[in-house]
Amino acid sequence: MRKIVPDVISGQTLVTVQQNCKARAVAKIMHDKRIAAVLVTESDVLVGIITERDMTTRIIAGGLDPDALTAKEIMTANPDTLHPEDTPAQAIKMMIERNYRHLPVTDGDTLVGMVSVRDLYAIYNLELEEDLKDRNAFIYGENYGTG
Repeated sequence: MRKIVPDVISGQTLVTVQQNCKARAVAKIMHDKRIAAVLVTESDVLVGIITERDMTTRIIAGGLDPDALTAKEIMTANPDTLHPEDTPAQAIKMMIERNYRHLPVTDGDTLVGMVSVRDLYAIYNLELEEDLKDRNAFIYGENYGTG
């Protein structure tokens, strides 16, 4: 059975910001790195997450100044997390139930990575391809028989 680590994510370069980082700086980091979410840490411990959705709903839609707000003021504090041993199915279930597109992965207080719905979609497609190959082998006799 596949696990979040290493089957879905491994060797990620985590992008983190401190709580006092200005919202505009966070947006610039997300733009420059071409990512949709950043993790907020203090002393290497996860304290929050900021997503594109947070940027639009909390800053832009609210008519607030991104130069005046800090990461702490716009982040989702104490976000739900996944454990490295969790399965992609568990991650998808949590994302659907709670309307998430990104989930941090932690092992105790250690930040391990972040999984996105896009990461899970790639694994889902891989599993479908493997299933199709297995079915074709069975139906068309490839590796079939007692020989």
